[in-house]
Amino acid sequence: MQEAKQLFIKLKIHTLLDLALIIPHSYNDTTISKTVEEGKVNTLEAKVIESSVYGGKLRVTFILTHSKRRLSSTFFRVTPYHHKLFSVGSSHVIQGKVETYKGYLQMSQPKSIKQVGKVTAKYKTVLKEVEINALIEAYISEQNLYNEGLDSKEVATLMHIHFPTRIEEVYEEGHFKHAFIGVLKFVEAYNHLKKLRGKRADFEALDALHGEVEPFIEALPFRLTAEQTLVIKEIQQDLSSDKKATKRMVVGDVGSGKTMVILASVMMALPHKSILMAPTSLLAIQLYEEATKYLPKEVSIALVMQGKKEGVYTEADFIIGTHALLYKEDLPKASLVMVDEQHRFGTKQRASLEALVSSGDKKPHFVQFSATPIPRTQAMMDSELLDVSLITTTPFEREVLTQTISKKDFPDLLSHIKEEIDQGHQVLLIYPLVEQSTEIPYQSLEESRGFWEKKFEHVYVTHGKDKDKEDKLLEFREKGNILLATTVVEVGISLPRLTLIVVVGAERFGLSTLHQLRGRVGRNGLKSCCYLYSHFKASPRLTQFTQTSNGFDIAKLDLKFRDAGDILDGTIQSGQKFKWIDMAEDEEIIAKAKARLPKLS
Repeated sequence: MQEAKQLFIKLKIHTLLDLALIIPHSYNDTTISKTVEEGKVNTLEAKVIESSVYGGKLRVTFILTHSKRRLSSTFFRVTPYHHKLFSVGSSHVIQGKVETYKGYLQMSQPKSIKQVGKVTAKYKTVLKEVEINALIEAYISEQNLYNEGLDSKEVATLMHIHFPTRIEEVYEEGHFKHAFIGVLKFVEAYNHLKKLRGKRADFEALDALHGEVEPFIEALPFRLTAEQTLVIKEIQQDLSSDKKATKRMVVGDVGSGKTMVILASVMMALPHKSILMAPTSLLAIQLYEEATKYLPKEVSIALVMQGKKEGVYTEADFIIGTHALLYKEDLPKASLVMVDEQHRFGTKQRASLEALVSSGDKKPHFVQFSATPIPRTQAMMDSELLDVSLITTTPFEREVLTQTISKKDFPDLLSHIKEEIDQGHQVLLIYPLVEQSTEIPYQSLEESRGFWEKKFEHVYVTHGKDKDKEDKLLEFREKGNILLATTVVEVGISLPRLTLIVVVGAERFGLSTLHQLRGRVGRNGLKSCCYLYSHFKASPRLTQFTQTSNGFDIAKLDLKFRDAGDILDGTIQSGQKFKWIDMAEDEEIIAKAKARLPKLS
């Protein structure tokens, strides 16, 4: 048993289905061939009629039992065993690749087969052949597969794949049977979902929260969308229990109104306290401004950032802050903890905040928010680890024209930029790198800034390594015309006057990143443009992007052009690659696998 455990570790697998999903790369079929197929491996009955040694090589001539044709063989690595085995008059079942030379049949270094009529699976793994075969023999049985929750068709398919009696059970027209692929997709999805569920840990909540949210919603100067309302109801249901602390992630498209869901959650938590952690000072300030604007005046709000504070956080109902919150030892007990742009925090940072306000085995309700849309398939997978809500619609229709442009369009682009600035609008230019590089055929941020600063007034420049980037972005929001930046502005910043964005070297960016960048314009319903600037001919990837505005469709599109990586939590699925599942296309199979899992109590 201990030895098997070590072999499982070597294979980097954890479950029986992980083992079952190690599929043979080929099969050795010792069924005797009735006819000779040239260019292929044949298993033939034969008798030795001649044997001779020439230049250290053993040459043997066989007569084939079925066709009575002669077949010559040469053995290059010869031992006394070969001379004895292939003596004149001896009969064999030989196996090897048959070729013809000047009309004569040849088989180089044939094997003499002892076990005839057997199909043996061959695996490519880090283990020795004898080790992997022993594991498969010991663990892959019908009973074990049924115990894992598979049905008769799935069990039969896996048994055929690992232990076929005839090669035709596995292959049709030289390829793996198409019907098997669907089963392997299902088993891979089911196995993955089971593993995720096993990692889910639930705790008792600090408090059941029953704060009234309806008066807040009715007092808003606009109507919430159906999806915002639905997500608020889901969170309300979560928070009302003290038996289980909420674990929910709300994924919303660019401009889908997640802030209102955050504020509604604060109202539900009252009279208990809420904490929200944001990844940057800029986002924390924006959330503080929105909270001050929309929450009732009797709700006290505090802002906690490095070097800046608003309100008394030890007494506030709602505390908004950056990771500076993690260093406040006197942070009050909060029954609801929220994290905005959760993927920009490490798992340890998110856990640290939760731990700060936990009490013994009881934990606060925990809601995470993300503006990076994920495919429905990914949401289905992730929901085994925590509850997932999607907000796919926006409160108002954003009018953003997306086009690919090149060098020849530059004069028109300059005219367009001037027109937007003349109307009091702002322009954003995204560059793929900060400094010059011989690897990339585009100007860098530093190389191009002189041109823009000479041609226009109030040009601001920032990038990821700029220590003052947040101050510059705040100043640009109020006073700037043009902002030159890298993808530092990808998520979250609200620039109401921004109507034009140009992404330089657009082919170098992922579609989800391009969608986040495009989401910076048209925030207040102003007619806007997103130009994808490239020296290369527009690729199908970029062309499809220009025709798609929904972030969830783009997330699905992105999967078609790259492997699905981890979206939720690097410690759990780090760069999960699936062999059989196509995350962009196999939504039905994943839904079926999810439905098969035992219902959670």
